[in-house]
Amino acid sequence: MTFWLVTRQAYQLQFQLYAEDERTLLADMALDCRQNQQVRIGEQAFINLISINFQDALPLNTLLSYNFIFGTGEQQQLLTELMPELLYAGQKYPNFMIKFDLQQILHGSCRKPHFDSADGLVQVDNVIANSINEGQLRPAMLMMSGDQIYADDVAGPMLVAIHQVIELLGLYDETWQGTVVSSSDELFASPFCYYQRDQLLPKNDANKAVYEKIFSASKKPIFTSVNAKNHLVTLAEVFAMYLLTWSPMMWRLVDLTSHRVAEPFAEKYRIESKTIEQFSAGLSAVGRALAHIPSYMIFDDHDITDDWNLTRGWEEAAYQHPFSKQIIGNALIGYWLCQGWGNAPDKFIELNQEANNYFTDNGYLQQEQLIDALLAWDQWHYSLATSPKVIVLDTRTQRWRSESNANKPSGLMDWEALSELQQELINEPEVILVSPAPIYGVKMIEAIQRIFTFIGLPLVVDAENWMAHSGTANVMLNIFRHHKTPPDFIILSGDVHYSFFYEVTHRFRRNSSRIFQITASGIKNQFPSGLLKWLERLNRYLYGSRSPLNWFTKRRRMKIQVRKPDLEQRNALINQSGIGLITLTHDEQVVKAELLTANNKRVLFHPLNTRE
Repeated sequence: MTFWLVTRQAYQLQFQLYAEDERTLLADMALDCRQNQQVRIGEQAFINLISINFQDALPLNTLLSYNFIFGTGEQQQLLTELMPELLYAGQKYPNFMIKFDLQQILHGSCRKPHFDSADGLVQVDNVIANSINEGQLRPAMLMMSGDQIYADDVAGPMLVAIHQVIELLGLYDETWQGTVVSSSDELFASPFCYYQRDQLLPKNDANKAVYEKIFSASKKPIFTSVNAKNHLVTLAEVFAMYLLTWSPMMWRLVDLTSHRVAEPFAEKYRIESKTIEQFSAGLSAVGRALAHIPSYMIFDDHDITDDWNLTRGWEEAAYQHPFSKQIIGNALIGYWLCQGWGNAPDKFIELNQEANNYFTDNGYLQQEQLIDALLAWDQWHYSLATSPKVIVLDTRTQRWRSESNANKPSGLMDWEALSELQQELINEPEVILVSPAPIYGVKMIEAIQRIFTFIGLPLVVDAENWMAHSGTANVMLNIFRHHKTPPDFIILSGDVHYSFFYEVTHRFRRNSSRIFQITASGIKNQFPSGLLKWLERLNRYLYGSRSPLNWFTKRRRMKIQVRKPDLEQRNALINQSGIGLITLTHDEQVVKAELLTANNKRVLFHPLNTRE
C-alpha cells in the first residue's frame, strides 16, 4: 500500500488498518524510515512517501479502513481529527477496497484549473459517495492518463497563490544560468513575473527563416505553448502547484486580492480569479475522493511543458540550453515525487534513497545532477498484475527520433520500448493498455497534422499522434495483428480534449482481436467547440466508410466501428469536461463506457454498426 501526503514538519507516523466493521484492527504500526521516507522541500514542507509491505496478503473485495496518527514528542493527533472533511457522512475512517478483477475503472486526462468548466474529478467523489458502504459498487481504481497539472499554462491567480504558498511554507530558492534573471528571488521580483514570462523564457534560432516568413518572428521559442506567459520555472513553483491542484488546505491561507499584477492584466486577472475560486471550492470533494480509491497516473506533455520531446530538433534546443533544461527538469522532479513514484514504488527504491542527498535543510543540492538522472531514467512505464492486466505506456521519454530530419515528429515509442511492450502482451487473455494519446485518432485531424509536418511546422499543430511516425505506427499495428495479441484489447487514452469510443478489428483476417479504444479527455478542458464540429463534419465527408482516402492511411487494413453518444445524431465526439467510467461486461459487447460530465450528466456510448 502506498500513500502520498505532505506535512509541515517531520512527524513520527503511526498507521492503523481496520477490517470492514471499522473495529477489527488488522495492523497498528509505527512507520520507520523505510516505510515512510520524508523528503524536505521547504522550511515547513515535507513530502511523505509511504510504502507499507504486509507479511500476509490483505483481503480482497473487502472494505478496509485506515487512519494515521501524527506524533511530535508526547502530542499525538489523528488524521480524521486534523482533516474531518476526508470523511463521508457516517464514516469513522476513510476506506478503500482492493480488487483483483477490474469490473469498473474511472479514467480521464487533462485537468486545467482555469478552464471555464466544472471539475470532472468532482464526479469521482459523487461515485464514491453513492457506494461508501458498498465497496462492490465502487470502481476498482482511478486512472489519470496525462496532464494532471498544466505546468506550461498557468492562470495569473494560480501563480499568485503559488507564490504565497512558497512564502508560507518556506519552499526553497534556486539559481540558474542562461537568462537575464538568474534566481527565483529575481524572477519573483521581475516586472515580467506575471503574464509576461514568455519574454524571459529561452529561444532558439533554429528554423529562423521559416518562422520569419510565416510568423514574422526572429526566433522560435523553445517553450512552444501559446499560453506560456505564466510558465512555471522554479522547483518550488512546481511543488506549490501540486499542493494547490490536489488539496484545499493551502487555499484557506491564500488571498488572491493581494497581488502585484500590472494594470494592463488586471481585467484578465479578475476573470481568471472567478474560475480559480470555483476550482478551489471543489477541492474538498476531490481530496476526499482521492482518499478512498486507488489512483494511478502517467505524465503527458503539459505535466512538463507543451510539445515535450515532440521532435529531435526540439530536444536538441531544449536540453542544450541550461535554463530550459532546468525548467523541464524541475517539472520532472515534481512528477517523480508527486505522481510517478507511487505508481510502482519498487522501481524507485534506489532513486528515492538518493533523494535526501538532493533535498536537505539547506535547500536543493546537486540539482543539476538530479535533473540529469531523471532525464536518463527509462522506467516511468509500469504494469499492474490485475485481471485484466493493466499496462501503462511512457510515450514521452522513449521517443523514436527521426535521423533524417530534426523537425519530423518523433514516434511516441521507439523500437526497443515497443518490443518490451510486445513481450508483456504475449499470451495475455485480455489487456487494458493506457496510452496518453489515442492510438486510433480522428483521421481528418491527423491529416491536417501531416500537412503541417510536411511544410516543417509540426509544433504548430501538436503533431504527436501514433500515426505521425511510420516506424512507430507500423510496429504498433503489427503488434495488434500478431496471432498472440490478446483477443480483447482495451485502450484508455486522453490528450485531445474531447471523448470518443472506437471499436477496431482487422480486415482480411480470419482471426482478429477486438480492440476497444475509449478516449476520455478532458477532466477540466475542452476542444474549441466550433472548430471541432467542422473537423468532425469534414472527417465524415472525407473519411467515410466508402471513401478512397482511407486507403492512403496507415489504418487501411483496420475496420473501425464508432460507438455514438446519441443514436439520433451523427456526431461521435463528446466535447464536455468529465470523467470516464468503463465497465467490463463479459458479454458480446465486452466493455461499456460512459462519460460522467462535470455538469452531472451521464452520457453512454451506444454500440452501433456505423463504420468508418
